[in-house]
Amino acid sequence: MIVRIQPSQLSGAIHAAASKSSMQRACAAALLTEGQTTLINPGKSNDDLAAIDVIQKLGAVVETAANGNLVIQSTGIHPKNNEVNCGESGLGIRMFTPVASLSDQPITLTGTGSLLTRPMDFFDEILPKLGVKVKSSNGKLPLQIQGPLKPTNIAVDGSLSSQFLTGLLMAYGAANAKDVTITVKDLKSKPYIDLTLQVMKHFGWEVENRNHEEFHFPNFPPAGAGSQFPNSKISYTVEGDWSGAAFLLVAGAIAGPITVKGLDVNSTQADKAVLQALSDCGCQLSIQPQQIEIGPLPLKAFHFDANDCPDLFPPLVALAAYCEGTTVIEGVNRLTHKESNRALTLQQEFAKLGIEIRLQDDLMLIIGGTGVKAATTHSRHDHRIAMACAVAALKANGEVLIEEAEAIDKSYPDFYEHLQALGASVHS
Repeated sequence: MIVRIQPSQLSGAIHAAASKSSMQRACAAALLTEGQTTLINPGKSNDDLAAIDVIQKLGAVVETAANGNLVIQSTGIHPKNNEVNCGESGLGIRMFTPVASLSDQPITLTGTGSLLTRPMDFFDEILPKLGVKVKSSNGKLPLQIQGPLKPTNIAVDGSLSSQFLTGLLMAYGAANAKDVTITVKDLKSKPYIDLTLQVMKHFGWEVENRNHEEFHFPNFPPAGAGSQFPNSKISYTVEGDWSGAAFLLVAGAIAGPITVKGLDVNSTQADKAVLQALSDCGCQLSIQPQQIEIGPLPLKAFHFDANDCPDLFPPLVALAAYCEGTTVIEGVNRLTHKESNRALTLQQEFAKLGIEIRLQDDLMLIIGGTGVKAATTHSRHDHRIAMACAVAALKANGEVLIEEAEAIDKSYPDFYEHLQALGASVHS
């Protein structure tokens, strides 16, 4: 699909989409909790749909209520299929592999698209230490596993992704781990682990977080944890998505003013840090409990550390394109194993728009304020690249085309419609 975006003036209000980070974790927790879970404000992105499919294949029964809520019935892990497909979700494969390892049945986990090229060596190294048989394809998908996983004291490397740790924490909780500790070195994206622990606590699992270096499971799990009470009824409201909303907020700073609703300013989501960059660049910004109002003012270059929130690179590159001077973003090494190699992809696609990006070791330097040009860009099958190009197009000097624009379906299928609702000229 090709999407065409004309320079546009935005106004009005929009409600943020559901967070796939929150949604996928809640799906896993609902699967692992015996009884009924109701998910309020469920997501509908491709990653969310993949998570729903996975938990159904691992034993959950999922129904959509008349009010749009998801009702999930579970008795724990009881696989109905010996193969599950996590789509193109990095969180999905890394979280559900330890979860599926709780079963004593052989299960094959696979995915699609770029997920097939992402490294999974972590599981080859760690799962055997937990009593799980595992076989990968030279460190890549598909993964063949057979449990059951047995929690024990273990040390893991957190430098590649926090998502592996999320899966282990979930699995340890469901296995009623007692007096065991997961030790982590060089943990990246700590706020995402905070979100995992928040979801686990909501579902009854307590984990002692020792400065993000040790995660200790107490000798006696708290009453109500996981499957302790098999007839539990839990409701969980999926948060608004700061990752997707970052693009709306940047759009407002470039071409607003607009109002974005449905975001929790106290959220543990890592990408809430976009507010710091927006504040630093000098845009008009009003942060209120129920909404964020944002609009353009003369924008200046900023310095931002994205090591804990690498998904902010694409929207912040779009913002930096309109900021006078050279913006510096740290954390380039976190971008290699995404849907694309995002550092190179951003450099190449924004070059088409007339924006120079320099890569220096772990730094990305964006030369802004030089004007965004009309061009034909390509998503590289990466949802965040498509959205970054779309936002950058809003004040270009002419029409911007985005090829393979449907890549947004992975995380934010309503993105173009939301831009249109705010007044953007978007046509496919």
